[in-house]
Amino acid sequence: MAQSHLLALRSTCQRLSVGATIVKDNRIIAGGYNGSVAGEVHCIDEGCLIEDGHCIRTIHAEMNALLQCAKQGVSTEGATIYVTHFPCLNCTKSIIQAGIKRIYYAEDYHNHEYATKLLKQSGIEFKKIPFSPEYVAEYLTKG
Repeated sequence: MAQSHLLALRSTCQRLSVGATIVKDNRIIAGGYNGSVAGEVHCIDEGCLIEDGHCIRTIHAEMNALLQCAKQGVSTEGATIYVTHFPCLNCTKSIIQAGIKRIYYAEDYHNHEYATKLLKQSGIEFKKIPFSPEYVAEYLTKG
């Protein structure tokens, strides 16, 4: 989960910083953060491009991580995704289609009722795991 929080620091979104890490066979296979598509201006530079309450310029962290796997030809079947926030409905559907079997998230964020229903129907384990920066700092400073 710490890796996802580090990735979230790279976010170019002013509204919410999100990071995602995909792990398979105890190895990190991809990571992503929310921000503009390649070549587009960033929200931190130009402001958000809002339609119907959503920034349409931004691609979500989960999608960036999934697309990284697709681009590199890395299978996500049976993998686990660690996300700083509960995935939106579209990311949830993509996670299901990608064959990911477990979602661990640190914070609730507009948890969509239908997303939860789809995850349950698909047999995907999803669990909130609170993130403790203090624990990580303590771990890193052990001598």
